[in-house]
Amino acid sequence: MSIVEVLLIAVSLAMDALAVAICKGLAMKKITVKNACIVGLWFGGFQALMPAVGYLLGRNFQKYIENVDHWVAFVLLALIGANMIKEALSKKEEEADDSLSFKKMLPLSIATSIDALAVGITFGVMPGVNVPVSVACIGVVTFLLSALGLKVGNVFGLRFKAKAEIAGGVILILLGLKILLEHLGVLSF
Repeated sequence: MSIVEVLLIAVSLAMDALAVAICKGLAMKKITVKNACIVGLWFGGFQALMPAVGYLLGRNFQKYIENVDHWVAFVLLALIGANMIKEALSKKEEEADDSLSFKKMLPLSIATSIDALAVGITFGVMPGVNVPVSVACIGVVTFLLSALGLKVGNVFGLRFKAKAEIAGGVILILLGLKILLEHLGVLSF
């Protein structure tokens, strides 16, 4: 997997965390560097942890699914992407809450990183994935986008939230399709 593909996955996975960070920013009167770092560490930390856990799960099941691993990767990425698009198009709004407490941030961090767990499973069944680099990239990108999202939410509001989630979903679907088509011999990059 190329670094461009890893970056695209990282950005796509960060979209949920970015959306929640934007909502947090909406609720805050003033954004500090400390607040941005807290939000970035929560979301970035969980976005890095979950694919690592998913990878370990995927490696354990690889021998059972190696003949269909490309289909597993495609289906997981397509489902994650489709769900992101569905959520972006739904009328349901996230609650604006400015609390950065453990009690508030833990469930948000887990909820926004479940997709990363599934992507980590695909890492476990795909050949040629540099897992430490991928996990670090996902964590750093999510940290940066979440911290930035806090400020963006505070300044601009929800104007770009849905578009960002749709773009992330489309990217994941296209990456899943690319993996499938390469394995089937239709594409050769």
